Amino acid sequence: MSAGIDIGTSTTKLIISRFSLMNTAGTTHVPRIEIVDKEILYKSPVFRTPLKDYSTIDVEGIEEIIRSQYELAGILPSQIETGAVIITGETATKRNASEMLHHLSSEAGDFLVATAGPDLEGIIAAKGSGAYESSGKSGKVIANIDIGGGTANIAVYKDKQLLGTCTMHIGGRLIEFNNGRVSTISPPVKRLLESYDISLEAGEPINETAVQFTTEFMAGSLARILNRQARPEDEVLLLGHLPNWQEDVDTIVFSGGISECMYRHEAEHEQVAHYDDIGIRLANSLMNNEMLKAFQWQEPIETVRATVLGAGTQTTEISGATIQVASHELPLKNVPIYQYSFHHDLQEGLNRLDEAIQHAIALYDSTEEGQNFALYISELPYMGFKDIQALAKAIIQMMESRPDPDQPIILCVQTDHAKVIGQTLTAMNVRQSIICIDQIDVETGDYIDIGKSLDSGVVPVVVKTLTFHSA
Repeated sequence: MSAGIDIGTSTTKLIISRFSLMNTAGTTHVPRIEIVDKEILYKSPVFRTPLKDYSTIDVEGIEEIIRSQYELAGILPSQIETGAVIITGETATKRNASEMLHHLSSEAGDFLVATAGPDLEGIIAAKGSGAYESSGKSGKVIANIDIGGGTANIAVYKDKQLLGTCTMHIGGRLIEFNNGRVSTISPPVKRLLESYDISLEAGEPINETAVQFTTEFMAGSLARILNRQARPEDEVLLLGHLPNWQEDVDTIVFSGGISECMYRHEAEHEQVAHYDDIGIRLANSLMNNEMLKAFQWQEPIETVRATVLGAGTQTTEISGATIQVASHELPLKNVPIYQYSFHHDLQEGLNRLDEAIQHAIALYDSTEEGQNFALYISELPYMGFKDIQALAKAIIQMMESRPDPDQPIILCVQTDHAKVIGQTLTAMNVRQSIICIDQIDVETGDYIDIGKSLDSGVVPVVVKTLTFHSA
């Protein structure tokens, strides 16, 4: 059972799914357990995200939404074995965002991921909108642009491979109105207008010229970012890094609340409110922008629900039957990855291993506070029993150099060697617990969550990027 909860700038929604697992290898091959079916059991209504004030999330209000929806779905938190609580957009800048996430990730079920990383938001939304799947079928470079109340999260794919990401301050609630007057203006939009000597203040009557300038600038800036032609004036709308993909985008897919203004997928659902903000104006500016029209447009499978669909059904992978885990140490959350390649030469790889471990310690535990890490071992050569023993001895020796050597030894192995390496380490009577998994693709800078062992002996794993951003 999996749950996805998306707490966004404008809206909060939830989805409950059920996964089916199967051994997809033949009877004479090493078992490979994979998710072969995903059934959506329940979709919540779309709720307005409850806030106490501009800078504080109403945690009790969020909990009440989740509790009521679990009851309607007939689900207990204890039944949830994996899933994601995703806090998105401007909501991630709220002062109690981190506190709320980690509270919910334990109260609402055995969640493996609770994150506010804008890059990960874009990746998950691309999977929920259908852009990720389409990139594998079409062979084209597809950019998914998920625009909600506060941010536009861009993820670019080709052949189901992530080419790059970018996040911008573009969203429907960056200017809000109340009774014909401006009620709030986000700081990035305020800076944008000031740079062009345009006046728009909270409390004043709506200045349609200023609002139109804002939405049209957002559309033009987005088009320039997609074309990798950003200008200095676009930087005010950037949240983090510049676009980092190298190939030209062929097709664009809009998801999120703003795409709902374009495509009206939820028109028959009464619970989707129309808010007093620039959302509809922004949607019109995007649809009318000539530079954006030059791309091929693809309608999303999901609009406002793209992120929650991706969070509930697309974040979990399975590490299968060739693993060795100390079950009492699970679940493990937010374990950083350090990738180490043997380049298909065992002895040369062993000679460099000590240096690599010291680099990993310097990277993740330079203050010696006991931050553990997972060593991802890739490009191993063919190994006999003595080679496995030599590798295991080297791992034990190197892991003793950690500031806290009694922490579990966590290994991810690219090939199906996890069980034999884990069993060899156990046979050597290491005092540390052993967590050794395989069939997961990761790299330095990734984080992983490893869930409790399921009845089939496999463990659910989530690979993620954790980044909280500031306003």
